[in-house]
Amino acid sequence: MQNAAVPSSPPLREKVIRGLSGLLVLLLIFLLLGGTTWLFAIGVSTKTGSLIAAAPLGWLVLLGSLFGLFMVNPNEGRVLQLFGDYVGTVKVPGLRWANPFYTCKRVSLRVRNFETASRLKVNDVEGNPIEMSAVVAWRVTDTAQASFQVDNYEHYVTVAAEAALRKLAMSYPYDAHEEGHISLRGSPAEVAEHLKEEMQERLALAGVEVLEARISNLSYAPEIAQAMLRRQQASAVIAARQKIVDGSVGMVEMALERLAKQNIVQLDEDRKAAMVSNLLVVLCSESATQPIINTGTIYQ
Repeated sequence: MQNAAVPSSPPLREKVIRGLSGLLVLLLIFLLLGGTTWLFAIGVSTKTGSLIAAAPLGWLVLLGSLFGLFMVNPNEGRVLQLFGDYVGTVKVPGLRWANPFYTCKRVSLRVRNFETASRLKVNDVEGNPIEMSAVVAWRVTDTAQASFQVDNYEHYVTVAAEAALRKLAMSYPYDAHEEGHISLRGSPAEVAEHLKEEMQERLALAGVEVLEARISNLSYAPEIAQAMLRRQQASAVIAARQKIVDGSVGMVEMALERLAKQNIVQLDEDRKAAMVSNLLVVLCSESATQPIINTGTIYQ
């Protein structure tokens, strides 16, 4: 017989509490200490045993109340617990007071950033080994989840960011070989948005918001860098040649149309083919061509 699955407990959510003003509580404690001391003095002068016995107990309680004071800095939260139970989070800056039996943990709410491992080696979608790193800006938005859902939220952010970066690399090629395709190098905005979504999906459990995530370093691994450089150079040469040929064909077509339209010279098909050949040689050649002057007719 199989055991029934135990339902998982719902994630802990942040509960914001204000706490008492520490300055008012501190003033009240000093007044009560003064009053207790005055009662003790009366008890000694009147030899009243109850007042003499109660004064030290009052001092002990009031001095113990001082341990309930704590400071909250701007953009900071204090997570309060009572014997292991989560009580709430105080975010009001200044001197605050709570039950002295509460344990108080500081959680920064400031924006922080870090860079992943500078030589993180991964494979792109085509299997090419590449090295990449990313810069991530983040902050804690839920102190309860950051404190109790994960063991160490700062370490969790680092590991989750690297995992998201590896998954991103396996989703796109390093360079797009066709027009309109997304690549790691050629589409920085789309890739950055995808990386941010991947990280946010992992870090939502820890109460962390990803503000920005961008690739800061991207290169081929050293073992294939030279081969990929030659490939990029060949692709650039082919693209340049294609543009030159397209432009040359357009110029030849325009020249033939103008000659025919303005009736400058009548060319048969053979002469048109020769003219097209000569113009393409002149326009597509990498070096300067040497002209040959024809002193006869166009047919001789």
